[in-house]
Amino acid sequence: MSLPVLDPALQAVLRASLALLFGLAAAHKLRAPRAFALVLAEYRLLPDAASLPLAVGLAATEIAVAVGLCAPALAPVAALAAALLLALYAGAVAINLARGRDAIDCGCGFGPRPLGAGLLLRNALLVGAALAAALPVSPRALGTVDALTIAAGTATAALVFAAADGLAARRARTA
Repeated sequence: MSLPVLDPALQAVLRASLALLFGLAAAHKLRAPRAFALVLAEYRLLPDAASLPLAVGLAATEIAVAVGLCAPALAPVAALAAALLLALYAGAVAINLARGRDAIDCGCGFGPRPLGAGLLLRNALLVGAALAAALPVSPRALGTVDALTIAAGTATAALVFAAADGLAARRARTA
């Protein structure tokens, strides 16, 4: 059985959107690594002493994923790494939700947000996008219209993500 193939413009939109997401998330973590380490400690999955090294390591991994998604030779592996990282984050959220610990900040980097099922859904969708970004592409050359499509598609994906994230955060604050 062979893997499905994507149109190269769609794959470029997925990779660029994920690179933007991981780049922004890493920047947030690197601006205040100690604050992010405190968020990680609240998850109570590792000893507190591991929080700061883990915070820096996660930020570095997110940078590597973002850069890798922009490098054609590395992009398939970076997309798989993105999927694994997003699944790891979802697992940490799921463990804490199962423990009844939903009042802690997710640490996602897009504003304070308590844990909830919406984060699990968001990460599941992002895992799917990352896995799709790792698929092979159909053999067609990209043209000028494709460049516009990729730019507009990436901008649209970023705006949809920001709007959905903002709505979810507002809903969490008012609940």
